[in-house]
Amino acid sequence: MIARIKGTLIHKTIGHVIVDAHGIGYRVFIPLSTFYELPDTGQAVMLNIHTHVKEDAIHLFGFYKREDQDVFQMLISVAGIGPKLALNILSGIPAAEFLGAITQGNLSRLIAIPGVGRKTAERMIVELKDRILKMELKENRADQKRDAHDDEAMKEDALSALVNLGYKSAVAKNAIDRIIAASSEKLSLDVLLKQSLKTLSG
Repeated sequence: MIARIKGTLIHKTIGHVIVDAHGIGYRVFIPLSTFYELPDTGQAVMLNIHTHVKEDAIHLFGFYKREDQDVFQMLISVAGIGPKLALNILSGIPAAEFLGAITQGNLSRLIAIPGVGRKTAERMIVELKDRILKMELKENRADQKRDAHDDEAMKEDALSALVNLGYKSAVAKNAIDRIIAASSEKLSLDVLLKQSLKTLSG
C-alpha cells in the first residue's frame, strides 16, 4: 500500500500528475487544490497518497495537504460517493469550507458544488456531521492540553531564571502566579520575567 510519493514531477495537468520516483513513473489523480500547489515540472514534489484498489486496477490519489486527504477519505466512506466524485468535490470547495458546510448543515453550499445533487448533499450531512464534530472536539481537547503544557513549561522556566537570580523559590512562584492570574492575555516568557522582576523589586 503506497502512502506517500516523493520524486520528480515530470508531468502535470488538471486532474492528474506523473511523478518519477527511483525510475518509476507513477500516475496520480489529484484535486484542483493540489494542482495549484504543485511546483514546475522537473522539480521535486511530495504527495500524500490514497491507494484505491479495484478488481482490475490500482489507482493512486494524491494530495499536497493532509487535510485534503482526510476529507477525501471521509467522502469515499459515504454511500454513493466514489473516488472521482470525491476529487470533484475537493476541486469545488476548500477542505475547511467543506467541513464547515457539513457541520452547519449548509445544504445550498454543498449543492452548489458541480456534480453534487440534493440527495448526495443530504447524505453527506447525515453521515459525516457527527464524525466531523467529534473530530473537532478531539482536536480542541488536544490543543487545550498542549496549551496547558506550554504554560507550565513557561512558568518553570521563569521560576528557574528568578531562582538563579537569587530570589527564593516560594516568593518567585507567588509573583509568577499573581502576574499570570491578573493578565487577560497569554504572556511570553520575556514579558513574564520582566513583570515578575518588577513585582519582586518593588
